Amino acid sequence: MQNRISSFLPIIDTQSEILILGSIPGVKSLEKQQYYAHPQNKFWKIIFELLHEEFTDNYTQRMEIIRKHHIALWDVIDSCERKGSLDSEIRNEEANQIAELLEKHPNVKAVFCNGGKSYKNLQKLLGKDYKLPIFLLPSTSPLHTVSFEKKLEEWRVILGFLS
Repeated sequence: MQNRISSFLPIIDTQSEILILGSIPGVKSLEKQQYYAHPQNKFWKIIFELLHEEFTDNYTQRMEIIRKHHIALWDVIDSCERKGSLDSEIRNEEANQIAELLEKHPNVKAVFCNGGKSYKNLQKLLGKDYKLPIFLLPSTSPLHTVSFEKKLEEWRVILGFLS
């Protein structure tokens, strides 16, 4: 198989109120060392729209915005082997320590999974009756061909958990 790839460190602090989990960064994100770096991924566009923030491509500013709004980011998978960026190509995966992260950050009120792979993996890690609500949201990946408007509408649920 391919070389092993690893996820990034979590973006979280004591003020974080929600945790958004992807599966593991894609090729473009790994190249740039940035969450959701593929230009066709709608993650940042959705987040900025929901938060009524002016869109920016500047990654430092993006991190400031999500921290300002008490949003944490991480991935369910710590490392795996994968050819390309498709979740379906993930092999020999090792999980991130999600439960431990949530224990250390008791302000987090809900967990949101960006796509089916992160949701399925999280269910295996935490079980179906975890103490926090866990939501499956449509993937922001360009490969998930649901319209932007539909994705935006479903992602709106995060607002109910933010101050």
